[in-house]
Amino acid sequence: MKAEPRETNAMFARGLARAFAGAVIFGLPLLMTMEMWWLGFHMEPERLALLLAVFCPFPVALSWHSGFEPTFSWRDDVLDALVAYAVGIVSSLVILLALGLLEPGMAWREIVGKVTLQAIPASIGALLAQTQLGQRDAPKSTRGGAEGYVSELFIMGIGALFLAFNLAPTDEMLVIGLQVTEWQAVVVMVMSLAAMHAFVYSVAFRGTHEKPSHASGWSIFLRFTVTGYALALLLSAWILWSFGRFDGLSLLHVVKSVAVLAFPAAIGAAAARLIL
Repeated sequence: MKAEPRETNAMFARGLARAFAGAVIFGLPLLMTMEMWWLGFHMEPERLALLLAVFCPFPVALSWHSGFEPTFSWRDDVLDALVAYAVGIVSSLVILLALGLLEPGMAWREIVGKVTLQAIPASIGALLAQTQLGQRDAPKSTRGGAEGYVSELFIMGIGALFLAFNLAPTDEMLVIGLQVTEWQAVVVMVMSLAAMHAFVYSVAFRGTHEKPSHASGWSIFLRFTVTGYALALLLSAWILWSFGRFDGLSLLHVVKSVAVLAFPAAIGAAAARLIL
């Protein structure tokens, strides 16, 4: 039985309000990060366009898993993803204006670059608002949430993407990547794998996954932990390249920088499996 139009509008309004709250909460750290202000102006338009193009499927799939309102078709998910990005744009624009980071006379390229870049993490927050800010006991009417291998990998990718996106713009990532030795980079990679596996299967956090009875420990480690870490590495490399962090670096320094950023990205991937 379909909901009454008034009830449907009220549900959408509540979902939209949660989306704005999620966008502000998840987007605020980067909105107050100086490196992101500079990236909005200095980032090459081609890289920004490619970043947005590659990012587009993520909010659509995230809406399918856990959007800010129930969806029942792919068209709904596409519309919700567009609404979430619009929420990210509006919330980022308002906060940047309030903080005095957008001023009269500023070049349009700088304004558009800052807002569109900041809207990416804000839109993720808008879509996560349902699971993080919505009612815990609300009936599940979304199409998403089905536990499958591809679904699990996607959830890990979202967690890795979000945390890596928050840290990649900072100069500290490059400084650490340049300072660590080759052996320290290897240790960081081993720590990343161990932390991912422990977070999801060993430490008794809320939402910890049970090991499937029919699968061996090595099978789980290879299919989820190793594959999830490979996703964290790929996404870290993509974001660092998009932000121009590889420019002028040798291959060795590139590999070390990716390994350093993949550590928090791996933690984000593991945490996402516990939360979503």
